[in-house]
Amino acid sequence: MPEPRSIAIVGGGLMGAGIAQVFIAGGHHVTVFEPSAEARGSIRERVAADLRLLDRDESLADAVATTANLAQAVAQADLVIEAGPEKLEVKQSIFTQLVALSPSRAILASNTSVIPIHRIAAGLPTNQRILGTHWWNPPALIPLVEVVQTDQTSVECVRWVMELLTSVGKSPAHIVKDVPGFVGNRLQHALWREAIAMVGEGICDAATLDACVKNSFGLRLAVLGPLENADLVGLDLTLDIHRTIIPELNRDPGPNPFLEKQVAAGRLGFKSGVGFRTWSQPQMDDLRRRLKAHLLHAQRHGPLK
Repeated sequence: MPEPRSIAIVGGGLMGAGIAQVFIAGGHHVTVFEPSAEARGSIRERVAADLRLLDRDESLADAVATTANLAQAVAQADLVIEAGPEKLEVKQSIFTQLVALSPSRAILASNTSVIPIHRIAAGLPTNQRILGTHWWNPPALIPLVEVVQTDQTSVECVRWVMELLTSVGKSPAHIVKDVPGFVGNRLQHALWREAIAMVGEGICDAATLDACVKNSFGLRLAVLGPLENADLVGLDLTLDIHRTIIPELNRDPGPNPFLEKQVAAGRLGFKSGVGFRTWSQPQMDDLRRRLKAHLLHAQRHGPLK
C-alpha cells in the first residue's frame, strides 16, 4: 500500500495511543477521537514516548490529529479502529454511530480483546465491512494483531486490513471463526484458569507457579509453539500424557471462586498493591521496566534463527 491511508482511532487511552503510534510511524494520516480533554491532551506526548522508545523521530507525533468530535474524526477514514471500553453495550453504541458517520468505503474494526465481533455488529447494516483487529498491549512492541472475520465480513476487507497491518510492521493473524477470546486470549486464559485453580487449591503459591512457567516452557514459547512442541515430542507421547493429565485439569464453568474472593476482598493486584502477591511501588516499576526491556529486545533482535 504505497499511498498513505486515513486511519481514525476511536478512543485515546493506552491502546488507542499505541495504535496511533504504529500508523503514524508507518506514514499514514491518523486522527484520534477522545472525549476526555485530559486524555486527549496527552495523546501526542504518549505517541512521542513510544517513538523515542523505538528510536524513531518523535516529531512524527505532531502529525497525530486529535478531536472530541466523532463525525470529524471519521469523515475521511479508510479504516476506523474502535478502542473503547471492553463493554458490549458501549461498543454496539459506538458502531451504530460509525456506520452512520463514516464513509461507506471505510472498514470498521473493533479492538475488543474477547467479545465476538458478530455480537458488536448485530443488527447493523453494511456488516460486510465490520471485523475485529485485536491488538496486544503494548501495541508498539507486540507484533501480533488478530484479524477476526464474522460470517458477514467480506474477504476483500480482511485481505486489505492484513496487507495494511503487514506494511506497518505487524504480524497479522487471520482468525476465520469468530469465537469469544479469538485465539490468543483463549490460550492465555486457559493457562490462567489452571494457574489460579492450582494456587487456590494450595498446590503451590503464586510466586512458585510463576517461576515454574518462566523457568521452563515459557522460555521456549518464542520459538516453539504448543503444536510444534507436540510434533517435536511426538503425538503418541502427547496422547499418553493427555490420558493422564486431561481428566485432572480444572473444569469450573465460570471464574474460579478463589479469584472471586480475591476481588471481593479488594485484592486487585497492582491497582491495590496486593493480588496473588504483595507489590511495593518499586517492585511494580521494576516489573514494568523489565517487561518493556524484554519486548524491546525481542522486537529489535527477534528469536534466534
